[in-house]
Amino acid sequence: MIVGDLALLTAAAFTGAAAYVSLVEQPARLGLAPEPLLAQWQPSYRRATRLQGSLALVATALGVAAWLVASDPRWLLGAALSLANWPYTLVGVMPTNRTLMAIHPGDATEAVRPLITRWGRLHAIRTGLGAAAAGAYLWALH
Repeated sequence: MIVGDLALLTAAAFTGAAAYVSLVEQPARLGLAPEPLLAQWQPSYRRATRLQGSLALVATALGVAAWLVASDPRWLLGAALSLANWPYTLVGVMPTNRTLMAIHPGDATEAVRPLITRWGRLHAIRTGLGAAAAGAYLWALH
């Protein structure tokens, strides 16, 4: 079913992007001094928000469409896991994001490091939600 394949592809793309941030970008940025650390995180966050937010919504919509076609609840499970990234981000991650975005990089002190470290742990949960959604879609395809 093409819509199911697309749901899996989109959820996997979300997971890959989130995993890259968690496993590659985040550890690299933590090696920077406070000012460049924040200066790197802020534009990266803005770009990733658009990409990952869109992928999560598209993966959700495609999962619902696959459920409408196949009537298999595993598609709804994947859609719910994809969609869960939105409320989790708004409630769990956004307070840290707002704090970090409010700091001008020139004013960054060593106090930004624990905030960005915390953000990294919170973001890793988003990676897990994406992987779980992709897993549910893969399960539904078999």
